[in-house]
Amino acid sequence: MDKLTYLSNADSSYIDGLYQAYRQDPNSVDFGWQKFFEGFEFGQGAEAVSIDTENVSEHALKEINVLNMIHGYRDRGHLFTHTNPVRERRKYYPGKELETFGLSEADMDTVFNAGIEVGLGPAKLRDIRQLIEDTYCRSIGAEFKYIRNPEKIKWLQDRMEADRNTPSYSTEQKKRILQKLNRAVVFESFLGTKFLGQKRFSLEGAESLIPALDSVMEKGADLGLQEFMIGMAHRGRLNVLANIMGKPYKTILSEFEGKMYKEEDPELKFGGDVKYHLGYSSDITTDKGKHIHLSLAPNPSHLETVDPIVEGMVRSKIDMKYDGDSSKIAPILIHGDAAIAGQGVVYEVTQMSKLDGYKTGGTIHIVINNQVGFTTNYKDARSGTYCTDVAKITSSPVFHVNGDDAEAVVYAINLAVEYRQKYKTDVFIDLLCYRRYGHNEADEPKFTQPLLYKLIEKHANPKEVYAKKLIDEGSIETSYAKEVEKEFKDYLQSQLDASKAVENLEEEVPMFGGAWKGLRPAKRADIFQTTETKVSDKVFKELATQITSLPKDKKFFRKISKLFEDRAAMIGKDSYDWAMGELMAYATLLNDGKRVRISGQDVQRGTFSHRHAVLTLEDSEEKYVPLANVKGGDKFSIYNSLLSEYGVLGFEYGYASANPQALTVWEAQFGDFYNGAQIIVDQYLSSAETKWKRSNGLVMMLPHGMEGQGPEHSSGRIERFLELCANDNMIIANCTTPANYFHLLRRQLVRDFRKPLIVFTPKSLLRHPKVVSKQADFTKVNFQEVIDDTAVKAASVKRVLFCSGKIYYDLLEKQQADKRNDVAIVRIEQLYPAPVEQLQAIHKKYNKASEFIWVQEENENMGAWPYYCRTFRKSDIEFTDVISRKESGSPATGYMKQHIAQQETIINKAFE
Repeated sequence: MDKLTYLSNADSSYIDGLYQAYRQDPNSVDFGWQKFFEGFEFGQGAEAVSIDTENVSEHALKEINVLNMIHGYRDRGHLFTHTNPVRERRKYYPGKELETFGLSEADMDTVFNAGIEVGLGPAKLRDIRQLIEDTYCRSIGAEFKYIRNPEKIKWLQDRMEADRNTPSYSTEQKKRILQKLNRAVVFESFLGTKFLGQKRFSLEGAESLIPALDSVMEKGADLGLQEFMIGMAHRGRLNVLANIMGKPYKTILSEFEGKMYKEEDPELKFGGDVKYHLGYSSDITTDKGKHIHLSLAPNPSHLETVDPIVEGMVRSKIDMKYDGDSSKIAPILIHGDAAIAGQGVVYEVTQMSKLDGYKTGGTIHIVINNQVGFTTNYKDARSGTYCTDVAKITSSPVFHVNGDDAEAVVYAINLAVEYRQKYKTDVFIDLLCYRRYGHNEADEPKFTQPLLYKLIEKHANPKEVYAKKLIDEGSIETSYAKEVEKEFKDYLQSQLDASKAVENLEEEVPMFGGAWKGLRPAKRADIFQTTETKVSDKVFKELATQITSLPKDKKFFRKISKLFEDRAAMIGKDSYDWAMGELMAYATLLNDGKRVRISGQDVQRGTFSHRHAVLTLEDSEEKYVPLANVKGGDKFSIYNSLLSEYGVLGFEYGYASANPQALTVWEAQFGDFYNGAQIIVDQYLSSAETKWKRSNGLVMMLPHGMEGQGPEHSSGRIERFLELCANDNMIIANCTTPANYFHLLRRQLVRDFRKPLIVFTPKSLLRHPKVVSKQADFTKVNFQEVIDDTAVKAASVKRVLFCSGKIYYDLLEKQQADKRNDVAIVRIEQLYPAPVEQLQAIHKKYNKASEFIWVQEENENMGAWPYYCRTFRKSDIEFTDVISRKESGSPATGYMKQHIAQQETIINKAFE
């Protein structure tokens, strides 16, 4: 045999070993080997006990070669498919020639028992090869042999080989595919003709996506799905909105006309977004009368940012709406080839797909593979063979499909939905197509890809390709294709005419419906209106007792037992620390029937070993969750996340979007680490209300404080968040007491509107003896935006220090040690929206004071000062000075001695 054969003559010991295993238990070897040995024994006599390949007949050895050929096609056939509609594929070696497998043309009419492996029974090599060529080397290339589950591999092989990956559709089904292709193609050409030069990021070249998505809805409904959540970038979004989501053509055309959405309330600032970033939701009815709810998430130009958002929204609905049943809803993520290969968040989301805290029952990934990213050739865009190689991380199958073969595309995506529903894992469709124009319609692609675009110019669109196929095979008349095209063009013209009469657009899918019913947008006055967050003494004490009591029949680590004894003692001492304040917020919300979900790196214990929300028993891996034992405790979830900020924060934002009745929390391990997820903060948290009228109540906890731990473990970057604040878009807080923190967290769900809450949480203050609250602070008062100094008399005060967060306790220690009754310390607990009226009242109260000074431990160009300097200037509150660290490009020093000296300088200067 040739050296390229998959099994050489030298492997006699291996074959003999398989045979001996077969003799003891036929099921211990692969099905194909079982059938081979059956044939071998039939030819040699059942008494044979050993195989010597030198004496085995040439035919028997070729049986092995035929099996190797079958396995070779299954494993590498995808490399030799006809999946590229516009250019030749790269060549791969070795190929799939007969000689590769130790066979030749002379063997083509020989009957081989190996045909049983592909369901043919004993068959000619010609027929065996034809079957595997049809299955693995035509318009669909399948990558699946790396899957480690034999059942999944066999299911895929059986499904694909049974009909040779070749669909067989009725005439009516073919007409439906043509009609969907027609709508996709005509819609794009109509926009291009009527709105010449306007950006639309057209789908042209990839229009087979539309019949594919249409088929997903039909197939999914048949398999029990009731809802799909779609995430995609801008390429083809308008086409999906119109032809899948059902957004009225008149509305889309009005947007192209430049019409604006009607402003219900001028005080609620709405800036809008470009039309190819917008989301939508709708309900459709399938041909069989089944109802499907569709949602398309809005997305900025960060192409893959929407991936974790969609996953979080789907998981939220699984938990809230479908009682944990992921077979009722599925996420569909539509990627670009350059984006899926190049964007790290894709990897993060893929790694999340099987984790308990983040799994959604499998995602259907569709890649619109244009073979170019903006101007970058695919050879410069990735190192792997395929843009979908990330699928191998989770052993997810990939189907590479020729975008010009509409029937193959529909077939492949139906197979993908079946696989997802059966195995609850991801599956990828690599839709090989092209981009008719440049990155946008005004771009000239020939600057960078002249040869490719010469081919594309001459290439018929997918509708023309498919219509010719149907005409040639006699499924339709030539006139039918022309009729459906003219009919849809006329309809679009009528919608364009109607759009010209529209003055202002009406929002067709308002925010405050569905899960958001009963909530509303918020104005500035709403944010400062007192919210009743206190609870009764009885309820507070009962819950505190429950969450600090450990079961006697379980053995806990000694330090854990001591910790909970100390927590229980807080009840008697009427002195609750930060951890208890936080846990009591969760306990009381659960008791009220709300859901609480927390995730982030090491959140179960807490980075600073303060939370201990999940306990591990000493002699086992059994977990005990104290909060699970309170009323409503079954709605408490806390997950240690994978080592990701971008993906996980996006997921939690999505979760909070779909379920506003849950307290959804993401905690950074250190506040600095959130910057790995800056895109989510910039594109969603701070701007979604302005761009898309989409509210969100996500809580971000960012440990913050200068404690000599160096530049990377100090600052949660207060200044960055405050720079993003406008139009009351977020709540920024830096609390100093456990009770105020308790009220702040409860306030998120008690109010009838939602805003993202960014909390700068402490580190050293977690165990500071003065950072405690009494029960009355939880049960008699509500959240305080500003805490005045009650230990001094206003008439005696000559200097007022305004501060926020941890530095208050350093200032307090100095004030008390030096008995400085002439200095008042005012804490700002809510940094944004700034409590200007309260601060003006305090400014007026201390009318004998000559100095009003801002004190912060952050550098002068960081922290809250840059924002408050502007805020106070506009509010007629004059500051005489700011005391802080000097301006710096780095948040903190890495030297403890230098840190201590800097801190002492700030405190001393505050009291000079």
